[in-house]
Amino acid sequence: MPRKGMRSLCFSSRTPSFSISHQSTSQSSSSTPRRRFTDSMIDQTIDAAASIIMKWDAETSAYAQVTSLFYESKREALQFIRSVNDIQKTMHLLISDQESSSEKLIRAQNLMQIEMKRLQKEFYQILSMNRAHLDPEVVSTRSSLTSPRSSMSVFDDDSSPDDEIRKAGDSITEIEEVSSMAMSDLKLIADCMIASGYAKECIHIYKSIRKSIIDEGIYKLGIEKISSSQVNKMDWDVLDLKIKNWLEAENIAMRTLFTGERILCNQVFATSDSIKESCFTDISKEAATLLFGFPELVAKTKKYPPEKIFRVLDMYSAISEDWQEIETIFSFESTSPVRVQALNSLVRLSESVHLLLMDFESTIQKDSSKKMIPGGGLHPLTTTSMNYLTLLADYSNILADIMADWPPPVKSSLPASFLYSPESDDSSAPAISVRIAWLILALLCKLDGKAKYYKDISLAYLFLANNLQHVIYRVRTSNLQYILGEEWITKHEAKVKQFAANYEQLAWGEVFASLPENPTSPITPGKAKDHFRKFNSSFEVAYWKQSSYVIPDSKLRDEIKVSIGRKLVALYRDFYNTHRSTVGDERMARLFVRFSPEDIRNYLSDLFFGTASSGSSSKSSSVSSHHRRQIRSPLRV
Repeated sequence: MPRKGMRSLCFSSRTPSFSISHQSTSQSSSSTPRRRFTDSMIDQTIDAAASIIMKWDAETSAYAQVTSLFYESKREALQFIRSVNDIQKTMHLLISDQESSSEKLIRAQNLMQIEMKRLQKEFYQILSMNRAHLDPEVVSTRSSLTSPRSSMSVFDDDSSPDDEIRKAGDSITEIEEVSSMAMSDLKLIADCMIASGYAKECIHIYKSIRKSIIDEGIYKLGIEKISSSQVNKMDWDVLDLKIKNWLEAENIAMRTLFTGERILCNQVFATSDSIKESCFTDISKEAATLLFGFPELVAKTKKYPPEKIFRVLDMYSAISEDWQEIETIFSFESTSPVRVQALNSLVRLSESVHLLLMDFESTIQKDSSKKMIPGGGLHPLTTTSMNYLTLLADYSNILADIMADWPPPVKSSLPASFLYSPESDDSSAPAISVRIAWLILALLCKLDGKAKYYKDISLAYLFLANNLQHVIYRVRTSNLQYILGEEWITKHEAKVKQFAANYEQLAWGEVFASLPENPTSPITPGKAKDHFRKFNSSFEVAYWKQSSYVIPDSKLRDEIKVSIGRKLVALYRDFYNTHRSTVGDERMARLFVRFSPEDIRNYLSDLFFGTASSGSSSKSSSVSSHHRRQIRSPLRV
């Protein structure tokens, strides 16, 4: 009697190991000797198959219970597979021959069930015992050289599987060699079981084991199911760590976990596209959807510190850079939810960047601090804003992609300013260039408003020059220079020169005015004394007022000092050389002529380092103290 649970079978005629043709079967009904010959061959085939099948029947053999067929002898395993094909052919002949013995058919069916049960056990053992060798990281590094042998090659009596493995071992590592052998064995069993009508059992074993590996891999990477409300409740430091972990996890998952599993599915179930798709989808879809769902949750969270934008851009970059791999690995129609989730995350991340940049602009415009920076130095808003923008510039390619379809900024939102005007309406300018230029414009307009808090207008202009110079310096030394372009830089450098000129005129105008327009023209001794007296007084006032002024940028500091020195020292030297003797004898000269041209040059060289209270260096402070002692001495005479 047939064994319990015997099922109908699908037969494959591909295997050439059984040589009885259909023609000989049809002719056997008219020839008794021929029929006896056929029956004899069928009996021999069944007996030959039964000898190896029963040897590996775990229900009747204690040896078969504890031993793996494919690990014990690869050649015997191949004979076992051949016996499956022989039994298939025999059952096909018996069913097509109405005069054949039903007992033979039942025996063949029983043997087939024993074979399938054994192959299920072997398939499970290979998957279980080779978890390390079938690890996605190992599988994902495989090359075409290590692809498993075709299902036909295993029946070539002239080739030895051990020889093939030794040849492959010349080019691959030992782990890859074992992996290749395991994949080849799995494919061999899968092909046999599918052809024999046992695809369902084979797929169930594969899915149950491989899904646990993928799920475990995702869990070890730190990816877990989390709700939007949970993300919203997290402190930024906690969320930041989770994002960093996700970035690493996404890279590993795409390079190894899902890539390796797709390769393994493709190899093991190469003969069936539908099974290949079903297995990969059921194994990986849940884990992949969970992985690519996290960025969307982050993008939809409440406000966080400004630096959140950099993590958002990191996640956007990770997905966009891997998009081709995502489409390739999850190319099946049944894995489209993974692609949709990854795309949704990209869209949400892009929207988040837009909102965060709007928040950044709003933060600049809403800055209400009225504190004046000592010495006209750098405002914290300038340094923090430019730190932010220079870091953004490192994501220029990603930002260009995100901003490509953004509408231009609304100019009515910007405060009016007599010093700055909105950039040109050049529609050909990239959206990222327009947006970054607009953010800097918002900053400069805000600084213009803060300059009005200085009572000394000359200091206000120095404040504007310092802060705009810092903006230009940060642009020049970062990727912002490629975003904004040389024309933008040149235009704003001209504004720095304008601010510096305004400062010079207002801060040193009285000193220049104390000397005659033509310093070498003859004048009376009284006039000469009066000019020297006015120069001494105005220079002293200007020097002391500006001794606390600061210009942090060395290039700008030197340019302003050179500009003042070149004009003032030259003018004063001409007047000094021409009229020093005019004021009277040496005693009178010491009384009215308190500075030599070299003194003026030295005092000017000490300017713009600021005082100790405004944050200058100890070296600058000591130099300033030295010159202050020098300048006080002659003024007391």
